[in-house]
Amino acid sequence: MNLLDWLPITKKETDLRGWDEVDIVIITGDAYVDHPAFGAAVIGRVLESHGYKVALIPQPNWRDDLRDFKKFGKPRLFFGISAGAMDSMVNHYTANKRLRSNDAYTPGGEAGFRPDYATITYSNILKKIYPDTPVVIGGIEASLRRVTHYDYWSDELKPTIMLDSKADLGVYGMGELAIVEIAKALDENKKIEEITNIPQTFFLRTRQGTRQGTRQATSIQSEWNDLSLASHEECLKDKKTYASNFKNVEIESNKKHANRLLQDVGDYTLYINPPYPTMTESQIDASFDLPYTRLPHPKYAKRGTIPAYEMIRHSVNIHRGCFGGCAFCTISAHQGKFVASRSKKSIMKEVKQVVEMEDFKGYISDLGGPSANMYRMKGKDESLCEKCVRPTCIQPNICKNLDTNHHPLIELYKEVDKLPQVKKATIGSGIRYDLFLTNEDTSGKLGYDEYFEQLMKRHVSGRLKVAPEHSSDEVLRLMRKPSFNLFVKLKKKFDKVNEKHHLNQQLIPYFISSHPACTLVDMAELAVKTKELGYRLEQVQDFTPTPMTLATEIYYSGYDPYTLKPVFVAKTKQEKLDQQRFFFWYKPENRQYVKNALRKIGKALWIEKLFKF
Repeated sequence: MNLLDWLPITKKETDLRGWDEVDIVIITGDAYVDHPAFGAAVIGRVLESHGYKVALIPQPNWRDDLRDFKKFGKPRLFFGISAGAMDSMVNHYTANKRLRSNDAYTPGGEAGFRPDYATITYSNILKKIYPDTPVVIGGIEASLRRVTHYDYWSDELKPTIMLDSKADLGVYGMGELAIVEIAKALDENKKIEEITNIPQTFFLRTRQGTRQGTRQATSIQSEWNDLSLASHEECLKDKKTYASNFKNVEIESNKKHANRLLQDVGDYTLYINPPYPTMTESQIDASFDLPYTRLPHPKYAKRGTIPAYEMIRHSVNIHRGCFGGCAFCTISAHQGKFVASRSKKSIMKEVKQVVEMEDFKGYISDLGGPSANMYRMKGKDESLCEKCVRPTCIQPNICKNLDTNHHPLIELYKEVDKLPQVKKATIGSGIRYDLFLTNEDTSGKLGYDEYFEQLMKRHVSGRLKVAPEHSSDEVLRLMRKPSFNLFVKLKKKFDKVNEKHHLNQQLIPYFISSHPACTLVDMAELAVKTKELGYRLEQVQDFTPTPMTLATEIYYSGYDPYTLKPVFVAKTKQEKLDQQRFFFWYKPENRQYVKNALRKIGKALWIEKLFKF
């Protein structure tokens, strides 16, 4: 490989190509890894495939004379901005709001290479340097902050990111289709303020019909029906109003035929166009089949490895989207609830690229997606999906119209196993065990037992990680997760398969403390139930509110958006610490606290259950 195999990130690289001008400049808060798991690379390669000259500015210095932002000059069409693969505030701070000491998306894992609220910072800089050049924001930070949202780190309700960023246009969700249409429109000499009818985009207009700033707006008629949300100011005044807003946003984000959303904020109206239809197989294949080097840019060679890349360098993503709808998860808000699956041909092409890498030692670290076992799952009668408004297809029960057949996934695993270079392909993504445990499959037509046995025999590397998340029925209902009894059923099945095939696998559960509705009694019950199953918990986390999740809206408002009933939330540092202590009841430093707490909450009888060995 030579330097020209990557998208250019320096002026030297554009000069080597003989470019006098760049069409599009993409700025990202991540280091540049030319791999389909990194958003800036995907968007850059997609635009390149349509004939555009694209350059990247990864992790520009925003503290100096801003030379990084000027290195390619003014692009012919627009600047594209992404904070990176994570919201910059999630990237920077722990659940306790402590500054993290590392950054997985930076060479050497070094922290400090992107600002807080990176999208806003980058956009404002560009608007000062190049006031007449269109700025388009996207990526997960812009996507999840597209409407009035609660920001945990400032502990306040913030308006759409369009307001503070001063950007011209926003793209939410997976942006391949929208970004190409934006580029084409600008290439046809349309003004940025004229681009109002591209799906999956959002923008501001003043109510008088002029654009933010000095530019004049055109008519913004569309073929979509409009749904007006409560204004930002109304949300500030009343938490219940804010909660009810979220219900509309979530439902419309996951409908096949959504309304256009409108929200007033100050002197402006925010327009959020409906999403594109779920990507077809050929569309998602086209995105993954682009000529990625699958490597970090050579410029980083002396700065150390990029931890996030090391985690996925020998993995393959087989689908997008998740119909689980977990209350604390942003995946459906960003990727949508409908699953877009790659063809077996496209997946195998990438698998073969992985096995040909110089450092490949025979182990594929993951064949998965947001949930590893949703590959090719969709509605049996898709006309019913056209009318569906459920935010999840599997809670509180599995939709009767959902095809949960695991055979396509089984066949894919077998195809990968046939490759002589592959010693083992492990499944690193989480699996939804309710998909194969909730209903019976006595005939084997859906492949439930076959899938689980193959998974354990061939695709688990010592530990199978699953996420029951809690033991309380009320907490799990709000989380949109199945009953803890189903995890108990899974463990019995796991132990049985272990014994049958003389395996020595471990089942590792993940749990969350301080989730809305979770009380100290619930945490005590979790400690007792997991102890009875033989666990001393390791894989645990404290709930962190992130923009545009159901759990975050409850955390801030105190109400369930779907019922508008009040919900208990542990908010203080002490409340959160007390809940966490029950995870580690077995540690000497927590023992006395746990005993005292059990007496205080009227559960003294549980002391013996926990501490009798």
